Amino acid sequence: MDTSTFFKERFDRLQSAEINIGLATVRTKAFNNFNRMGIPSAKQEAWKYTRIGKLFEKEYQFAVDPEITSITAAEVAAARLPGSEEANELFFINGIFSPALSVIRSAQLVVQPLEEAAGNEYRYIVKEHLGHSSDYINDGINALNTAFVHGAVFIHLKRGQAAQHPVYIYHLSDARCSNTFSQPRSLVHVSEDAELEIVETFVTIGSQESFTNQVIEIVVEKNARVNYYKIQNDSSVNSQVSTTHIRHTGTSYTNTVIISLDGNIIRNNLNIVFDADHCESHLYGLYCLNGHSHVDNHTIVDNIKPGCLSNTLYKGIVDDVASGVFNGKIFVRKDAQKTNAYQSNKNVLLSEGASVNTKPQLEIFADDVKCSHGCTVGSLDEDALFYLRSRGIDKDKARSLLLHSFAKDILENIKSMHIRSHVNKLISDRLQIDIL
Repeated sequence: MDTSTFFKERFDRLQSAEINIGLATVRTKAFNNFNRMGIPSAKQEAWKYTRIGKLFEKEYQFAVDPEITSITAAEVAAARLPGSEEANELFFINGIFSPALSVIRSAQLVVQPLEEAAGNEYRYIVKEHLGHSSDYINDGINALNTAFVHGAVFIHLKRGQAAQHPVYIYHLSDARCSNTFSQPRSLVHVSEDAELEIVETFVTIGSQESFTNQVIEIVVEKNARVNYYKIQNDSSVNSQVSTTHIRHTGTSYTNTVIISLDGNIIRNNLNIVFDADHCESHLYGLYCLNGHSHVDNHTIVDNIKPGCLSNTLYKGIVDDVASGVFNGKIFVRKDAQKTNAYQSNKNVLLSEGASVNTKPQLEIFADDVKCSHGCTVGSLDEDALFYLRSRGIDKDKARSLLLHSFAKDILENIKSMHIRSHVNKLISDRLQIDIL
């Protein structure tokens, strides 16, 4: 069965069971866009260095009921992050939200299936914000996720509340018996004067291949604050297209850190939309790659309103025949005067077979702004390496210490001590050094 027929059959099946006209309309529009645009290819500039077409040539198990999965309690426990006993835990199994496995500890937090929220008092929030990411990611893979919105989750933090517990979102793919294709979807609404921390992680159980096409859309209202962390340390048979879309609808603050350590083909889209004046956002990323891993990071910062501040810093450590991509765009619209926007990408290549393609970009249509961008690609500092070795540190240890120091200023922006310590250990294990 070809790809278009495969998805058409499942789309018709999903639509026939939908009772919410609004969601059905959103899906239909998105599926038509998917049929028009198809799977992204290298002919498209945004996908020049990342080829995912071959992933759709495989046979996949589509979404299944998470309540009948054979994933055991021990496997769920093994996926948990440090600090989970103090967190709101949301589980997706093969892309479908599982209320049975999830634990909500914060009374200030509303967590519902998206289909339910689309028909109750939150329907206006869903109607206004669901699918806003498609305005910035105009390709078939994003449209495919929206076309199959099902088993999604809606998260709402009430006005003036700081969630007592962070939100941990676990994406588990059960690939023990067959290849698995998952499309998790989340819509998060952080109300005025509220504060929330979100952590996402991905785990494949089994030796078959998994492919996750994930979208999370986050709406940040006036005087709200959001810290968002994504950890990608799955198996080498896992591929991902992961989109994080953050829309500032009031003067607000966000901080994002994306850590990519392992996987097959990974594409990360991070969009920051300043739809209000005097917003502030910090975008940090670290990709530490070896083997045949490929990680493609695309960022967009859209300054629509005046007086906003953004700072983007991505760093890459690439070894063996792994490859990294950074493509960052900053837009400054005509009315976005007094914008301050900074963007930097720094990379260290550790082998002749490693590669990085980097392209920071600015598009400025206002005249009273401060913007800068830059990138570097090189090897380890030989002078610094010689200095450490002259102090009695062996070559491998000295190399690892320099790389950890290179990564450290990204890790320092993870404000959660539980998550920072966890990521620090993952990095240290990769670099084969004791935790500093």
